[in-house]
Amino acid sequence: MSSLSRRLLFSVALSVAAFAPLSASAETILGAMAEAYTNNPDLNAARAGLRATDEGVAIAKSGYRPTISATANATRTSTHLGGTNVDIQSNSASVGVSFTQSLFDGFQTKNNVRAAEANVFGGRQDLINTEMSILLSAAQIYANVVRDQKIVQVRKQNLQFLQEQRNASQARFDVGEGTRTDISLAQAQLEFARASLLAAQAQYKSSIAVYVQIVGKAPKNLKAPTAARNILPSSAAAAVQIGLREHPSILSAQYAVDAAGFTVRSFEGTLLPSVSLNGSVNHFDGGSSEGKVSANLNVPIYQGGAASARVRQSKETLGQARILVDSARRQVEQSILTDWAQLEASNASISANRAQVSAAQLALEGVGEERKVGQSTTLDVLETQSNVLSAQEDLAQSQRDAVVASYSLLNSMGRLTVQRLGLRVAGYKPEQHYKAVKDKWFGLRTVDGR
Repeated sequence: MSSLSRRLLFSVALSVAAFAPLSASAETILGAMAEAYTNNPDLNAARAGLRATDEGVAIAKSGYRPTISATANATRTSTHLGGTNVDIQSNSASVGVSFTQSLFDGFQTKNNVRAAEANVFGGRQDLINTEMSILLSAAQIYANVVRDQKIVQVRKQNLQFLQEQRNASQARFDVGEGTRTDISLAQAQLEFARASLLAAQAQYKSSIAVYVQIVGKAPKNLKAPTAARNILPSSAAAAVQIGLREHPSILSAQYAVDAAGFTVRSFEGTLLPSVSLNGSVNHFDGGSSEGKVSANLNVPIYQGGAASARVRQSKETLGQARILVDSARRQVEQSILTDWAQLEASNASISANRAQVSAAQLALEGVGEERKVGQSTTLDVLETQSNVLSAQEDLAQSQRDAVVASYSLLNSMGRLTVQRLGLRVAGYKPEQHYKAVKDKWFGLRTVDGR
């Protein structure tokens, strides 16, 4: 076997190794997604936002409860009698407690509570949507890092091959079998390869920085990911049906319709009579006391048009919410069909690129042998090696695209969740905080003690 053939086989072996999966102990794409689920600050902020939304139910329920306040009053009066030098001074003081209890408010509190509950349920769907977005970002950056690492490896191998070509051209020139043009061509291609490698290394470092930002730690021994085919439906139509039924953006929009409907009823309640019970107990200096209890009926007659305007405004908001449900459905359907097409195209590209890599490597070996007998030039070898490099990089890109497209499709279907993926991480349970605060009468500390 010639030295050139050995170098070519060595290059092919390195190329195969570059695309082979790492050891089983390497970090996986699901592991990175689990880390992001636990550590990502944007996701933790969204969870805090939902906990704040939970308190809206307790705020709305306060309309059922009495308001109680204590009062204290101290008065000093000084009177000067005209025409005399007599000043009369008197002091008085009192303490008291008063309360107000709503008996009927036109069903405003009832509808406010239902609207707040709908906002909570919609907020949970928004949180799921945020979780899926973070998990998708983790999958994307994981695939990007693996792709960029492969490209760096391929360009290093290319640089090594071109260095050998440059040395071989110099050796042939030294024995009178080559020209300075061959040396210049090889040197130019070598310098271009160095610049390309630096660019690939810069891109790799950039992807690592994004990985740390999303996942929370630096990547280490990443295992080459595969597309999530085992949890995908068999057809685009089935995927669309799942998405229209399960996607959290649609469910959130539907809860927004419920909340808007209850808000309309609440504003309509401001046009109805209200009944409240008021009471007070006061103690004055000197030992006297006074207690009062009264029932008040308030019948609104005209409120300057503000109440009617709020009803009309809330009805328009309700109409907008209903339209947004249709918009969410269309967006989900469009995303699913786009991701499905991208996944099919990526799978086809993988097969084509693998065939291209094999053909280009065989062509490189043949051109190398032809140059030995004068049937090919150094330029032919360099151009063929460039084809090998492009094919290897295209394969790395198409493998990355297939992985990302599969997880994007799951996201578009509403199934990129901890449960569906089987991530080894404790899932966040928003209902625990909701149950802890929805009926609280008092207390300044949050559930976690802050």
